[in-house]
Amino acid sequence: MSGDSEPCGRRLDALDRLEGKLAWGAKALPRTRVGGVVTEIAMSHYRVAGLSRFLRLGECVSVDVGDRVQLGEVVKIEDGAVTLKPFDSRCDAAIGARAYRAQSLSLTPHPEWKGRVIDALGRPIDGGGELKLGERAMPLDGEPPPALQRSRVKKPIKSGIRVIDFFTPLCAGQRIGIFSGSGVGKSTLLSMLARAPDFDTVVIALVGERGREVREFLDDTLAANRQSAIAVVSTGDESPMMRRLAPRTAMAVAEYFRDNGDSVLLVVDSVTRFAHAARDVALAAGEPAVARGYAPSVFSDLPRLLERAGPGVEGSGSITGVFSVLVDGDDHNDPVADSIRGTLDGHIVLDRAIADQGRFPAVNILSSVSRLANPSWTPEQRKLVSKLRSLIARYEETRDLRLMGGFTPGADPLLDQAVKSVPRIYEAMTQALSSPPCQDPFIELAAALRSDAKPEEAPGHPAP
Repeated sequence: MSGDSEPCGRRLDALDRLEGKLAWGAKALPRTRVGGVVTEIAMSHYRVAGLSRFLRLGECVSVDVGDRVQLGEVVKIEDGAVTLKPFDSRCDAAIGARAYRAQSLSLTPHPEWKGRVIDALGRPIDGGGELKLGERAMPLDGEPPPALQRSRVKKPIKSGIRVIDFFTPLCAGQRIGIFSGSGVGKSTLLSMLARAPDFDTVVIALVGERGREVREFLDDTLAANRQSAIAVVSTGDESPMMRRLAPRTAMAVAEYFRDNGDSVLLVVDSVTRFAHAARDVALAAGEPAVARGYAPSVFSDLPRLLERAGPGVEGSGSITGVFSVLVDGDDHNDPVADSIRGTLDGHIVLDRAIADQGRFPAVNILSSVSRLANPSWTPEQRKLVSKLRSLIARYEETRDLRLMGGFTPGADPLLDQAVKSVPRIYEAMTQALSSPPCQDPFIELAAALRSDAKPEEAPGHPAP
């Protein structure tokens, strides 16, 4: 009897497993597969017939390319065909290739993603094996928390950078931009911010970066913080779709850790390259260029991305967003820079003239502002910062006069004080990437101003 029951038990177990797999398949897999045919191929996009009535903008389509599948996103829908932008850098399909509706892109992050490097589609690229998947899917185009349910931004944070902590202090959940031209020290300043100690998780999006700079940033800049950081990398040689997707992927990862209660630092370098990629996609979809070649949808994509950062709902964590803005031609009135500046909670301006003097970080103190600075200052500190700003303004506006020999000591007491104090302020604000983090900028600046000695040159940074 027992000999007959044992095979029967094994058969029941096998049937139970088969039933479970069938139930999963019925739930997870589509019952029908909607397909179409590639009818047109251009350098930047496909056109597919037969899918127009089954798709919406932003959905994905898979195209059969030989023995593999190439994924694309719907950027335009017409009655007879849809336009796809592939995520690969080339359009490899042939006329007549089959195309099928695919599932929308999403991520399932896990706490063990910390220390890993992924691409814009969430695939590991660091050679560390497959990623462990979490239980909750995060959409790449998630909605920001409702405005009236968001927490208030009140908690000051220390970046360890003297000039920022003194003149443009940050709060947890703030969104700030770093505006600069090329070669002014933007990436170095971002590297210093990425080492700030007041965060549980760091998410970094490297958008359109040079390939050689990726390992330098990860191995040298993050160094000890590497295990608490997740990097999303899309280099400059990848397709516009990947460069457009990378900040959204990073934002989805940051939202996962924010919802878990973490204080998250999100660094995006740079939002300008995201805008360039969005422009390429919009032009391929047939949108008109309205402002320096940018299509209208670019200026709606930017706030949609940036608004997702910030404080979460009450009881969750926050995303402190640091977004670098590469100012084309050093024109700070560029349409993209102007749009981003109006969306963020402050901006830090890096000045090429300051960098040429050897002062780093090359922050233009008078042009930089933090709209959430008040929670970080006591009334006495607020008064001191205001006074020092007025001294710096007086010093800078009389620079030409002093160079021509028109300055006479004793004629203007405020200018006398500015000439004596501002060079010391500039020297105190100088900080190299290798310098230790600042603990208290007010104490350090007070020590510099009390000194009667002439400021010495900092290593690698001549005194102004």
